[in-house]
Amino acid sequence: MSSNTDRRDFLKLTAAASGALGLGIHLAGCSPVSPRAQVKAGSLLILGGTGFIGPYQVRSALDDGHEVTIFNRGNNPGMFEGVEELRGDRNGDFESLRGRKWDVVIDNSTARPDWVTLSTEFLRDSVGLYYYVSSRSAYASHSTVPMTSAVPSFTYETAGVDQATADITQLPYGLAKAESEREVMRVFPDRHGIFRPGLIIGPDDPTDRFTYWPVRIHRGGEVLSPGDGTDPVQIIDVRDLGDFMSHSIGSAHTGIFNLIGPATPRPMAELLYGIRAVTTAETTFTWVSREFLADRGVRPYAEMPVWRPPTPGSEGFARFDLSNEIAHGLTFRSLADTTEATLEFHFSRTPERQTQMRPGLSAEREAELLAEWHAR
Repeated sequence: MSSNTDRRDFLKLTAAASGALGLGIHLAGCSPVSPRAQVKAGSLLILGGTGFIGPYQVRSALDDGHEVTIFNRGNNPGMFEGVEELRGDRNGDFESLRGRKWDVVIDNSTARPDWVTLSTEFLRDSVGLYYYVSSRSAYASHSTVPMTSAVPSFTYETAGVDQATADITQLPYGLAKAESEREVMRVFPDRHGIFRPGLIIGPDDPTDRFTYWPVRIHRGGEVLSPGDGTDPVQIIDVRDLGDFMSHSIGSAHTGIFNLIGPATPRPMAELLYGIRAVTTAETTFTWVSREFLADRGVRPYAEMPVWRPPTPGSEGFARFDLSNEIAHGLTFRSLADTTEATLEFHFSRTPERQTQMRPGLSAEREAELLAEWHAR
């Protein structure tokens, strides 16, 4: 099918594949979502709430009976029924929050430590728990296998940045997230939750980083596949992220949590074959060595999204130990569920947007590389 296949056509195609939810896709620790555990309802303030991950946090919180308020600059007003909307700005305008109290605040709208300082100081006596959505990038090293929450995070020294002269508004992403974490811990030393997701995927993802693979496999034909298929992958469905944070609110979780999955890292081959099981496309996979790709400027996580082969110092990048997170209620949707939802979202977009995938290879470049690979 062409990339312009509309949502109705896609749903017809995937109806025949709905049985894949119970087939070999449920591998490597991935299973259908368990029934949501009952948690104590509370009051929640979300800084942001209308971007990619925010709406799923809102919906999960409402499903769990939490009372939700969102705070932003007025983007997408009226997006949610039954949600209070307050206007302001993370850069110092918190007047609409003055005199109010909430059980928990979720801060997922910034990687700027100075903005985190402003919000934590203002909300110090207004919220019970401060939840900050950080990133797997906050780790200074991904060399430990298996990785746990105890791995030290980035510092100015490990990032090679001079703290005395650095512009705090322009820090490298990983360092900015780590410094933001430290600000949360400083102001809320015993009342914080730090959530470190990896690659967040699923419906409404604007980055196309995972979407590239379902769309490419749905198109059919020979698919250039990176490496030898054994490189591990750990990612997180945006809905699983929202569910875990809502569960954490009701259970008053504190500490550091790595939000990726599944529990046992999924090899890249399993990811691609699992995606194919949800489509009706005639597809073959040609595995191309990392050396060949590197020599031709094909980069992991860019032209080959999701894929990140281990390199010295990054052996644990997709080998996180999630026993703590699972014990606290983290669950994982099946790969089939994520793939179907991602494709449905993709085919609901405009034809122009469907043809403008942000990462990944163009069809022409992929064909060139495959021809050169076979010629060898």
